[in-house]
Amino acid sequence: MLLTSLPSDFAPVFVQFLAAMGFIVMTMLATHLLTGTRKKTSTARKEDPWECGIPVYGDARTPISVKYFLTAILFVLFDVEIIFMYPWAVNFIKFKQDGLGMLMFGEMIVFMVLLLAGFYYVIKKGVLKWDQD
Repeated sequence: MLLTSLPSDFAPVFVQFLAAMGFIVMTMLATHLLTGTRKKTSTARKEDPWECGIPVYGDARTPISVKYFLTAILFVLFDVEIIFMYPWAVNFIKFKQDGLGMLMFGEMIVFMVLLLAGFYYVIKKGVLKWDQD
């Protein structure tokens, strides 16, 4: 079966794109026209960084423990691994009926062994130990 698409099939995409571009242009023009009539002055008070009414103290480049970033990366890694497992589990019965069940099961075993090897490595490196610095 040869799939062909006509330019008219992409008309909704182009309409959506034009609507988005129109919104962006109109918003930029409106903000320019509304703020363009007043005098723009730059003072030291206006140039100060400000966040939620809290005065700024110290440097914004404070060192953060690398364990925070490692934990975040591990969370994302294992979360993505689970995302890959869900479609496998949903489609396993269908592939089992087609005769590919053992192949898919073997692939998941390899996947899980590699995942657990990485988890074992993380535990041995002490990444998840928060008490030690």
